[in-house]
Amino acid sequence: MQIILLKSKIHRATVTGGNVNYEGSLTIDGDLMDEAGLREYERILCGNMANGNRFETYVIRGRNGSGDIIMNGAVAHLGKKGDLLTIMNFGVFAEDEAKNWKPRVVLLGKGNQRELVKKKAAGKLPE
Repeated sequence: MQIILLKSKIHRATVTGGNVNYEGSLTIDGDLMDEAGLREYERILCGNMANGNRFETYVIRGRNGSGDIIMNGAVAHLGKKGDLLTIMNFGVFAEDEAKNWKPRVVLLGKGNQRELVKKKAAGKLPE
């Protein structure tokens, strides 16, 4: 049996902009993507803490060190600059991998600066 678990999340990401006319996606600072183990075009689920909206989209890599969290396309209607997001992605794990799995959690502070990275997982991410 395979189990879908939280692979990683970026918590308290502040939306820095939006572009309704872009094709879609969420632009994330490349350094934050690396910290969370996200890949460009990877599917994500986001929760907007300001209004309760949840939406699914994919990641576009932003400029490293920019702090950018930009809502693009249709999802730009689901939040605004200054809103706080929780950005989550999930992985498919075999039962034996899932037993000791703990996700990577990146906690952000002011200006989308990394405050803390938690990683307590045993083993590697599945390919």
